[in-house]
Amino acid sequence: MGEVRGQLEDLAFPIAFEKDYQRLKETVSETYEQQQKYVKKIIPYLKKLLNDAGITVVDIHGRAKKLYSLYKKLQKYDHDLSRIHDLVAVRIVVPDVASCYMALGAIHGEFTPIKGRIKDYIAQPKPNGYRSLHTDIFGLDNKIVEIQIRDSEMHHAAEYGIAAHWHYVETGKPKKGTPVKKRLEWIHDLIQWQKSMQDNDKYIQGLRIDVFRNRIFIFTPGGDVIDLPENATALDFAYEIHTDLGNHASQAKINEKISKLTASLQNGDIVEIIEDKHRKGPARDWLPFVQTEKARSAINGWLRKQQ
Repeated sequence: MGEVRGQLEDLAFPIAFEKDYQRLKETVSETYEQQQKYVKKIIPYLKKLLNDAGITVVDIHGRAKKLYSLYKKLQKYDHDLSRIHDLVAVRIVVPDVASCYMALGAIHGEFTPIKGRIKDYIAQPKPNGYRSLHTDIFGLDNKIVEIQIRDSEMHHAAEYGIAAHWHYVETGKPKKGTPVKKRLEWIHDLIQWQKSMQDNDKYIQGLRIDVFRNRIFIFTPGGDVIDLPENATALDFAYEIHTDLGNHASQAKINEKISKLTASLQNGDIVEIIEDKHRKGPARDWLPFVQTEKARSAINGWLRKQQ
């Protein structure tokens, strides 16, 4: 569903943020054409590089970054386009997982990777089941390029989402990777969240706030990845795992250090929630600290029941 999401974001962008959209569109109009030319230049180079390394390329294509994706990145850099360098993204599809890592090695052998910009979503998938290798490199002409590498099944799941599972069942192909139940958890959470909201306008506003924010990835002690909005707290983490865990949380252990539940989390933190089974429920003064609509809705729901 990644491509569909990108298209929906670009369609919603001019409606949700009209002035920002017009300003950005005017700014990048010339740059976009240049990036498209660069894509046509680097794709055959990468394909030959991988073929020479004995790696089968099922598919390879590239594009300039979509407008909303670029807009989100610009927010981190005070809307200074000159500070955004990876305006080009290339996606490589190979036959299997082993080929993914071989392709990554071949590309890093030819081009210098950018420190801190290598992400292994195969070993640690995103909560929605997304799996790929991501790396940013200094490509041809020393331009920064974002590379995504995945196998055919990962690509199928990323493009078609939940429907991909049923397609694989119907065609009799083996199912690998994250269990189906785990892949569908985020849909269940969304439904439960919607049911808990009494006001549809609040639901839409909350969904818009959470979806359109930058994300951070937090680890449980068992290695599961929890996807949260930037500035989320340990309370948001607790409620993301389970409402009961949030309601009975007493402390958090962040990177092995005892911390307050209201402590803000950083990308890559390992978080454990310490429960107090004797705790009756959440406190009203938690509300100013939670960032997700899921946590806010759960706290308000419990407080309403006590009235």
